[in-house]
Formats: sequence, C-alpha cells, structure tokens
Amino acid sequence: MKTRKLLMIPGPTPVARSIQDQMGRETVAFGDPAFVKDFKELIEDLKVMFKCSGEVFVLAGSGTMGMEAAIANVTKKGDDVLVVSNGFFGDRFIDICSRKGLNVDVLSAEWGDTVPVEKIREKLKEKKYAAMTVTHVDTSTGVCAPVAEIGEMMKEFPETIYIVDGVCATAGEPEYVDDMNIDILFTGSQKAFGVAPGLTMIWANQKALERRKSLGTIPESYVDFEKWIPIMHDPSKYYATPAVNLVWALKESVRIMKEEGLENRYERHKKYAKAMQSALEALGFKLLAKEGCRAVTLSNLVYPEGTDDAKFRGLLAEEGIMVAGGLGPYAGKMFRLGHMGNIDKHDLVSVIATVERAAYRAGMNVELGKGVAIVQKSLVE
Repeated sequence: MKTRKLLMIPGPTPVARSIQDQMGRETVAFGDPAFVKDFKELIEDLKVMFKCSGEVFVLAGSGTMGMEAAIANVTKKGDDVLVVSNGFFGDRFIDICSRKGLNVDVLSAEWGDTVPVEKIREKLKEKKYAAMTVTHVDTSTGVCAPVAEIGEMMKEFPETIYIVDGVCATAGEPEYVDDMNIDILFTGSQKAFGVAPGLTMIWANQKALERRKSLGTIPESYVDFEKWIPIMHDPSKYYATPAVNLVWALKESVRIMKEEGLENRYERHKKYAKAMQSALEALGFKLLAKEGCRAVTLSNLVYPEGTDDAKFRGLLAEEGIMVAGGLGPYAGKMFRLGHMGNIDKHDLVSVIATVERAAYRAGMNVELGKGVAIVQKSLVE
C-alpha cells in the first residue's frame, strides 16, 4: 500500500477539504452577481480582520509580485530604500529595488538572528528613505522580526513607508496594519491561509495610498494600486481577470479563521510550534533561529554532524512527509519544516513520528517515541 504523503514544506501548506471544494466549483464569469458579492465580502473581511483602514487588494500572482507591488506604488527612480534583511527572501528586495533604479542600503542580520531595532533607528537617521522593507518571517532562516516594535519606532520617521513582507507570517504571527503602524503588508494564499498558490493579498494604509497618488503615473501597470482600487470597491468592474475559484477558496479560508478566531489561531500556532521545536531538539536537531526570534510558522533544523541531507529527506519522503531543503549557506546542512495554516494535532504527531523513523533509518542516534511523547505532552498541557 502506498504511503500518503503529508506536505510539510514552508508553503504551499496542506489545503483543507472544504477549501479544495471551493476550488473545484464550476467557474463562473467574474461579473456573476453571486461571485461579485462573495468577492466584496472577502475584501471587507480582510480589512476588518487585519485592522486596515485603507485598502486591501486581492490579486492573482505570487508573493514576489506582492514585493514588486509594494515597492512600485511608493517609490520612484532615484529614491533611497532601506532593506532590513533576515535572510534569503529579505535579500530578494535588493534585486527588485535595483531594477527600478532605486538606491538600496541593506542592513543584514547573521542567519538565525534579527537586525536590532536600535540599529535600524540609527540607519534611518542617516538620510531620508522613501521606504523600508522588513520580512516578518524569512523562510530561509525561520527567524521572526519584531514588526510591532519596529512599527512603533517608525513613528519617528513619518516620511518613510514601512513595508512588511508577511508571506510566511500573516494569519500565523500577529499582524495588524493600523495597530502596528504598518504602511503596506502583503502575503500569499499558500502559507498560513492554507489555500493553493496563486493569490497575493496586499493591505495599504492611507499614508501609502497618498504616496501612490503623489507619484502620478508609474511605469508599472498590473500592480498599480490606482488601477485596482475601483475593482476592489466594486468587483463587478474589470481591469484584469480575477482568479475566481481561488477567491472562493480564500473566502472559505477566511471563514475558517473567523470561526476559530484570529487570536486563537495565533495561540494555536504558538502552541504547535513550541511542541514541534521541543520535540525536534530532543531528537538531536538544532534550530537555526535563536531563542527569542523563532517563528511559529516553520522550523529550520540544522542536522547533527555527518547527516546526509539528500538521504535523510529521501527517507522522510518514503516514510510519508515532504520537507524543504536549506537555502544559501545552509544548503545541505538543514531541512525546513512548515507547521502553519490548517494543520491539526494529528498532523503534528504523524510528522514527529515520521521524522523519528527516517532519522532511525538514516543511522542517527534517536530514541523512537521520544519526540512523539514530547508533542503529546505539549498538546494536552
């Protein structure tokens, strides 16, 4: 009998059956009154849930498109931009900004750590930055940046647009646009929302929208906020075809989140992350992210000395779970395990049991059942 595989990479994440069902519906015209109503309700829910008094854009595209949209709508050629990077995906902003003719300064953290808020403050004092980017959770390192603390500090620099990459954080780590003084937040459907890849959601506050207006005509078309505002206000209007079935799927995801309660969802992610990370450390893996800045949406596990990455991940796949390999300087030295979205207790126990079996088969010194016991205890406490 073939073993069913659990998808436990840092995204895409497992898609619940009710969300899959929405994706499988018979597609309708984007102007269909019932779909327009659904789309409108989704937009309003996203505004309320993440406390954004500005606009929300739900667009067909990947998280990288969200990065480009954030930069495109608040900067012009020759502007200065500060990139605060906690890893591989923070660095992606460098290329995006450079291609637009922006002057880029970078504050980089050692992999596994964050850039201190005071260091960011001192850099912002050096010149007038049009925008600053921060990756809330960088999947290359498993590090979580203190976006709320940074947002409070950014009140000292009102001329700078504060952009937060929430791709691997939104709906898993606490994020509230107005409360955290975030000017632009964006994420993808395939991470903590638990929807298939294909949608980007972008929240922009009034400050960001005013910056966009001040720029006049921008070179970009598809990601231009001004093109999409009329559609977000009235989804029956047309600029580019929406991903109808993915919109339905996202609406179902939001329904699930509202039923659970967003704060409860954050607490669940914290509880599950603590259980998983404690169990994995007990099995001999080392978390790359330092204590105090560890994400709750994924774990990046450095192997014990002598572990063959390809062999271990191959055995994991045989045993029933798919994980991701390390990036950058940690390629071949660690694996990345997602634990976000709509996973449940059964998934956690199954994953740790699978890791134990694969580690045992790989010749690692593991005590079978040790990790499972830790997870079980964490879940009942």
